[in-house]
Amino acid sequence: MSDDETGSFDLPPDARDYVELETFEQILEMDDDDDTREFSHALVLGFFEQAQTTFEDMDQKVMERDLGQLSALGHFLKGSSATLGISKVRDCCEKIQHLGALKDETGNDDISEDKALEKIRKLMPTLKSDFEAAKSFLERFYYREDGADAEE
Repeated sequence: MSDDETGSFDLPPDARDYVELETFEQILEMDDDDDTREFSHALVLGFFEQAQTTFEDMDQKVMERDLGQLSALGHFLKGSSATLGISKVRDCCEKIQHLGALKDETGNDDISEDKALEKIRKLMPTLKSDFEAAKSFLERFYYREDGADAEE
């Protein structure tokens, strides 16, 4: 997505807050056909499904107080979101990964299990909200790419 291409797409003012356009452009470059964008679209749709399943798993692990699994799930979703350039989700998942390992959000200083769980509980709505914002942007991108008028 060059500046010319993004200029033709009505980007919300905060699009870069949710999707690193340079990283996403690298994914788009893997498409064999710029009209169908079949490869990148399949990756994005797979990520949407993966994220929803991971959120369900995270919610369950919070209830079970399973910090080790929360750390692993945070790490897993961090990698997937980083690949697509979904930055706020990536950053939030990194915090969950650290908290699950009884570190603060930056990876320093040991914290208690109760404090870590409390912080993860507070992060989960933000994580899901950031995911929905990025998903909305990406759905609009592919809707527009399919040739439909985004204003209809």
